[in-house]
Amino acid sequence: MNVMALALEDPSLENNFKGHKDVVTSVDFNPNSKQLASTSLDKCLMIWNLKPQSRAYRFAGHKDAVMCVQFSPSGHLVASASRDKTVRLWTPNVKGVSTAFTAHSATVRSVNFSSDGNFLVTASDDKSVKVWNTHEQRFLLSFKEHNNWVRSARFSPDGRLIVSCSDDRTVKIWDTVSRECISTFTEHRGFASFVDFNPSGTCIASAGTNNTVKLWDVRINKLLQHYQVHSAAVNCLSFHPSGNYLITASNDCTLKIMDLLEGRLFYTLHGHQGPVIAVTFSRHGEYFASGGSDSQVLVWKTNFDSIPYNEVLKSHSVRTNPDPPPHITDIHPRIPHLHTSGPQTIQINRRTHVADTQSSAPPVMDIGIPFFSKPQSRAVEPKCASLLTDQVSSSLAPSFPVSSHGMDPAISQPVTCPLEDHTGIPPELASTLGQIVEQLDVLTQTVSILEQRLTLTEDKLQECLDNQQTGLQVRPSS
Repeated sequence: MNVMALALEDPSLENNFKGHKDVVTSVDFNPNSKQLASTSLDKCLMIWNLKPQSRAYRFAGHKDAVMCVQFSPSGHLVASASRDKTVRLWTPNVKGVSTAFTAHSATVRSVNFSSDGNFLVTASDDKSVKVWNTHEQRFLLSFKEHNNWVRSARFSPDGRLIVSCSDDRTVKIWDTVSRECISTFTEHRGFASFVDFNPSGTCIASAGTNNTVKLWDVRINKLLQHYQVHSAAVNCLSFHPSGNYLITASNDCTLKIMDLLEGRLFYTLHGHQGPVIAVTFSRHGEYFASGGSDSQVLVWKTNFDSIPYNEVLKSHSVRTNPDPPPHITDIHPRIPHLHTSGPQTIQINRRTHVADTQSSAPPVMDIGIPFFSKPQSRAVEPKCASLLTDQVSSSLAPSFPVSSHGMDPAISQPVTCPLEDHTGIPPELASTLGQIVEQLDVLTQTVSILEQRLTLTEDKLQECLDNQQTGLQVRPSS
């Protein structure tokens, strides 16, 4: 087998995890590549062990849907963002203790650690991007130049820059030292749903609801590449650690892998039975994971990058520039055949011809549920809830005074409390109430969107009227 053929070996499905009860919203690998974290609209964070038949753990601490998750660079902490307006910092063990960060006033959609693990950046529907100190467990600063929901925010590899994207159709780059926006990209025609830096920190990629993926060079602030390979909104993307590949997840139920050096679509993968919401490469690139509306978490082996990319380029060079050059006698006569057009990319459907080697569901342990204790009375949950409402810090997470200049006035101290106990409400009633709350939240968000669109329309109309009035004033008289 030649180098090129080996490099083009198909990705294969390694694991199929089934444990969530609703849409999977985010996935992330532990840096040691032995665990995978996932979050869902079912309000739970799950940690899966990649070793076959190992036990999985379900952490139930958030009061509403969990939107994003990420392991710290050391792998000793896990951060999650939720629709309950909080960010939680977990110690991923059987004790299930978490620290709640409360400063956002709306759904928190994104959470990301800096490369040294000292800081955390979050993005929220309150139109702000906030930075936290993870060791001192305190709020540091806020960026507030977006005028609509902020969907995603990420640190650059050196931690000096932050990139964010929003429903205001902009992608912004912030300087953490000067605390100013230094670049704004406005090429998106739809909402920008996800954004991230490449491993070298020289480029950013953004995913849009208009089915596109765009790459910019942050050194010259220029659009480098534009991909429109999906037939529906793109929800998430992830760079391979080599920086040579980019994987995307879309509402068209597919994952697509782009070859960034050649600027072309590389693979199309069919594995989920519905929109794909989340995708990420492992820290060393040997695996990637995806989550979707089918409540499944799929783990794939990358195979396609089993040979270093410079070796692939070298094989290309040898093939296109042979030594010695070919002679006319080396060319064999062609055999007549039909010129049928074939697919330009490799289509992979794991349900038909990619082996699923780990399809059995692992045993799941629920963390935070008192298995051997007597049922708690209903007064227990309000007690813990009051801690969150009053923003009181317990002895497990001491608070630190904040004296930085220009800080957000809505600062609140982190709160630490055990995972919320069950109140004894019948499961059927709890499920019905939860569905009602979710529907009310959807209606509230819809009304908010309509109000924002109406405001934008009014602004545009006023701008047109002002321009028309100015034109009438400067028009020379006949």
